[in-house]
Amino acid sequence: MPYSRFRLEIADRVARLTLDRPEQMNAIDPQFWRELDDVLARLQRDAPARALVLDAAGKHFCAGMSLDAFSSSIALDDSSAAARANIAAMLADMQRTLDRLAELRMPVLAAIQGGCVGGGVDLVCAADMRYGTRDAFFCIQEINIGMAADLGTLQRLPKLIPEGVARELAYTGRRLPAERALALGLVNEVFDDAGAMLAGVMQVAREIAAKPPVAVWASKQAIDYARDHPVADGLRQMGWLQSGLWDTAAVAEAIRARAGKREPSFPDLVPLRYFADAGATAEAPHRAAADPDPARRP
Repeated sequence: MPYSRFRLEIADRVARLTLDRPEQMNAIDPQFWRELDDVLARLQRDAPARALVLDAAGKHFCAGMSLDAFSSSIALDDSSAAARANIAAMLADMQRTLDRLAELRMPVLAAIQGGCVGGGVDLVCAADMRYGTRDAFFCIQEINIGMAADLGTLQRLPKLIPEGVARELAYTGRRLPAERALALGLVNEVFDDAGAMLAGVMQVAREIAAKPPVAVWASKQAIDYARDHPVADGLRQMGWLQSGLWDTAAVAEAIRARAGKREPSFPDLVPLRYFADAGATAEAPHRAAADPDPARRP
């Protein structure tokens, strides 16, 4: 599908997905959600890159949910018990898109300038790493408009920074400036401006892309699992990962390349195949990657 809210570029095995409505401060609307869901499904399915850089055009990374969205098809209806019963299903549908981002078979690096507000925080909390400019700030804006954040910030942010700080931000709606975010570990590095940040982040992404994709994917799975499970469970899962994903050829290639003082060459991840692909035509290679019921998406 053509994208009006994003620009997608792929070069040197690195995908760059740019939020591209700077005049609206990259605010989130239903079309944003549909396009994000589609592009993430395609990246997951086809693995055309080995790392994803998520950045934004303009002064601010993301202003959060567009005010228009609150009167659109994704507005939460509390007019009756029957209507309220649908809220959980609608939120779960939106949450699944951010789960797609968190579960990509490639690392996601978020490059953040200016404001990262509300839904923007949900977005970057689902990334593997975050980088910021000196003028960047984070704000759990939902509390300032009379609601609790509901798309992942309250679940993911306390795994990234001290719980007490996450609670302070969630309860007060205060801004978290870039330098404090760096001290807390929310961002990996702070840059003077957006140009320097993008150059630095793309360099990290290219370094990741030069590594064996299967080993990177296994590392991502192990770290995610260890975050949510006891050490003993994580070690057991690591054994399962190595049993299934160990690649002697990749290890040998890394050793040969190192000895020969050359760059190693590793095969890409294989595109995913889904049960629903059976009988799909060549003209619609991504049909199964998208939601099977587009009417239910916002």
